[in-house]
Amino acid sequence: QSKGKKPLFVQLVLDNIWSLYEAVMKRDKDKIEKIVTSLGLKIGARESRHADPKVHLNAICSQWLPISDAVLSMVCNKLPSPLDITTERVEKLMCVGARTFDSLPPETQELKSAFMKCSSEGTAPVIVFVSKMFAVDAKVLPHNKPR
Repeated sequence: QSKGKKPLFVQLVLDNIWSLYEAVMKRDKDKIEKIVTSLGLKIGARESRHADPKVHLNAICSQWLPISDAVLSMVCNKLPSPLDITTERVEKLMCVGARTFDSLPPETQELKSAFMKCSSEGTAPVIVFVSKMFAVDAKVLPHNKPR
């Protein structure tokens, strides 16, 4: 890049977001109206007149760049298909901690083939994998509390 030139992402994406943010925070009604009409948005009078400019900014951004649509489309486009999962990965997901796949009960081991098929048939077993991680101080964990 030569001096004074911005990267393409900054020119096409970030400059637009920054100009919107600046217009709303400075309450530049003409510029806000121009942006809203050029984007084809419908902002309610209640949000426009609100004392907090962040409410107005949130109303514009939630219509212009809805986060739910962006995240869902990104997940659909970028995450690999469950049908492309390897057998090793399935075994890792089915095992907890230091257990090996061979140590699981035979009924559980039989779920491996159903897991890999991802069948939606009525006779196929329902398999649910729930994962949620929380940052917790080690002192708070039950096995570390004094009895």
